[in-house]
Amino acid sequence: MLAEGTTKIKDYLTKTKLETLDFVINPYSGCPHRCLYCYAAYMVSFSKHAERWGEFLDIRYTKKKINLYKIKNKKVMISTVTDPYNPYEEKYKITRNVMEQVSNSEAFITVMTKSKLVLRDIDLFKKTKNIEIVISICTTDETLKEKLEPCSSSLSERIETLRVLKDNGIKTVVFISPILPGLTDYKKIIEMTKEYTDEYRFDKLNLRSSFKTNMLNFISYEYPSLVSLYYDIYKNKNNRYFEEISLEIEDYCRKNGIIYRNFIAGEKFAS
Repeated sequence: MLAEGTTKIKDYLTKTKLETLDFVINPYSGCPHRCLYCYAAYMVSFSKHAERWGEFLDIRYTKKKINLYKIKNKKVMISTVTDPYNPYEEKYKITRNVMEQVSNSEAFITVMTKSKLVLRDIDLFKKTKNIEIVISICTTDETLKEKLEPCSSSLSERIETLRVLKDNGIKTVVFISPILPGLTDYKKIIEMTKEYTDEYRFDKLNLRSSFKTNMLNFISYEYPSLVSLYYDIYKNKNNRYFEEISLEIEDYCRKNGIIYRNFIAGEKFAS
């Protein structure tokens, strides 16, 4: 059972050091999607919860309105350490409240999610001057998806979400992330989504703290043939795999006329 709470904050806007953004907005603390590889799991150390990451969710609340002048012509992401359209958003509508405010702004808004619930707010997206919806996908294998991302929308639901967004004239981005060594077939993801996608972005699997052990244990149990590869990357810190796939992705995208941004090579996005 998920532990729910409320956290009163001063402001939804947080200045960020991420190279591609100016501000982030995280409507929740914690994330019930429980993705095994989640880089944001380190946030548990900043919470007051005894529960593990994925077992709690704090609803972030403030009466202060978002300063639209402050974000004019700035890049704002919703969000970086939680899914703004997690299942509890249907009940609390914190993200919708945020979107109602920023839809009147001159900011460049990026919304990143794994959830079909994002479609609920199409009316607000259509009112927003500069917006892109980023749907993250790391595998085309639904069985693997259920093991890695047990509480998020299915692949078929995400593709349908992209289609509906595209049909409504909203810029769509597929974030192929994290690229799981030996498991993520980025070409297949592109083939399945290219009809509804304006741009692709790529990033690697980053592992640290306790979820590094969890992910390596998962690979050892589910994919023993990949153990040596993962240990070479994450124990021996050999970056050759990602260096090679980064070059491969760039070559593939250029040859196929795909608009893309590659964060594997070092440019930071949301990790």
